[in-house]
Amino acid sequence: MNNFNGSNEYVVSDDLMRSVNISMALEKPLLIKGEPGTGKTMLADAISKALGKKLIIWNIKSTTKAQDGLYVYDTVQRLYDSQFGTEGVNDIKKYIKLGKLGEAFNSDEQVVLLIDEIDKADLEFPNDLLWELDKMEFYIPETKETIKAKVRPIVIITSNAEKELPDAFLRRCIFHYIEFPNAEMMAEIIKVHFNNIDEYLLEKVLEAFYLIRDVRDVQKKPSTSEVIDWIQALAISGIDPDTIKETVPFAGVLLKKNEDLEAVEKAKERGFVRPRW
Repeated sequence: MNNFNGSNEYVVSDDLMRSVNISMALEKPLLIKGEPGTGKTMLADAISKALGKKLIIWNIKSTTKAQDGLYVYDTVQRLYDSQFGTEGVNDIKKYIKLGKLGEAFNSDEQVVLLIDEIDKADLEFPNDLLWELDKMEFYIPETKETIKAKVRPIVIITSNAEKELPDAFLRRCIFHYIEFPNAEMMAEIIKVHFNNIDEYLLEKVLEAFYLIRDVRDVQKKPSTSEVIDWIQALAISGIDPDTIKETVPFAGVLLKKNEDLEAVEKAKERGFVRPRW
């Protein structure tokens, strides 16, 4: 079995690397939590590229049902075909379309399956997948056929912790919480996107960025994607790095709420020193 050692495009901590490899060795889904911008979704893409495996993404929405990931029986199309005398209408298998989980099971080669933002669905959704993720198979009553994984997929599940997941589901997973990157790791991540970034600019950007994240009243703290966009804005405009902390130019690239902009403005006026209450 090939181990995951990160990639040139994805900076990974030693702890996360070990969690990925343990989940693959134990053949259990890896449940990833962490605040937005910590690279949860990108992890599956990095694993697929590093190991040379196809990536299948199942994006979960509030209306998603477990059945959607297994298969869909297109009764409407079959009814339509029967009305117009289409040949083969009695072949129900023609009207069965595999979902993302079914597609992963049916693959001749091992794939990486990303179940993205599982906590967006209703509370029963994870429980409805217990058998399928444990036994790696499901039954289609319309065709009396069992779809069993030809090769067990590498399953990555992400959650933004919007709601608690059932204990029975958690017991079947390897769990890892991605901590928000410290300044040292963030510098590595930024250098992946900007090969020739000026070190002094990077130093001043990170100083201001973490001061802003530390402002107590900021509700939606800026994440990795925002700081990357911010660096682009600063570089394009030619802002003097020495003024970044004092002026926080283009704050709207980092912060997306009026309340957060106001909180940072007040903190900036205080020199980012917390007031004594």
